[in-house]
Amino acid sequence: MARKEFAHFEAVSAVVPVELGGNKGYYAAIAVKALVDGGAPRFHKLLDEQVFAGAIAADDAATRELERLQGVSDDAELIW
Repeated sequence: MARKEFAHFEAVSAVVPVELGGNKGYYAAIAVKALVDGGAPRFHKLLDEQVFAGAIAADDAATRELERLQGVSDDAELIW
C-alpha cells in the first residue's frame, strides 16, 4: 500500500474485489479520504478493463497510478 498526501486529502493505493462469471479477481483502485474529519474513504477504480488475479498485482498497479496522480479536487475527484 502506497500513500500520497495532498492539501486536504490523502490518497492510498487500494484494491477492490470483483467476481465476474464465477471468477474472482481484483481491480486496482485509489482510496481518497479527507485529512480532517476523514470519514469513510471514497474508492476510485482504475484500469476498469483490467482485472488482476491477485491482490498484490492489483495493488502494484494502483501504486504505479498513484505515482502519476497530481492532486485531489475539493469534491474528492482524482486530478491527473
